[in-house]
Amino acid sequence: MNVSNNKRTVLYPGSFDPLTNGHLDLIRRACLIFDEVYVAVAVNHAKQPMFTTEERIEMVREACVDLGGKVFPVAFDGLVVDAVDRLEVSAILRGLRAFSDFEFELQMALMNRKLREDCETLFMMPSQENSFISSRLIKEIALCGGDFGKFVPATVAARLRSKLNLTK
Repeated sequence: MNVSNNKRTVLYPGSFDPLTNGHLDLIRRACLIFDEVYVAVAVNHAKQPMFTTEERIEMVREACVDLGGKVFPVAFDGLVVDAVDRLEVSAILRGLRAFSDFEFELQMALMNRKLREDCETLFMMPSQENSFISSRLIKEIALCGGDFGKFVPATVAARLRSKLNLTK
């Protein structure tokens, strides 16, 4: 963990496939607490993401352009604790949308602490209007021709429409 400087830093890991307003809500609020927010886009070889790692990083960059240079999208492959070490962050940020998220997130936080004793995980609740949004649901709505635009940043909506050859 980063103890060598006085910057408050956090790592927000996830697939972000695609980035949603719920993700952006947590990123914006993390920027109020931390000096630097590393959005760690996971390279998950077990999943078949809709967007490439590079596209997902660019979506984060585009959506966070107004956050004063406090957001740093990066790719990571492997253990989150290794990314924590490499980036020298102070903590891991995880979002909890519902009680059902808690059990999985608690397991991950405890395992990360077992792997790395000084690894702290902070949980943040999304705002109420974003509490039901997930990337999986956004992709499902888009694939079925539904209106997903209000659940993702405009730049992400445009990329999703382009990826799926959708009009409007």
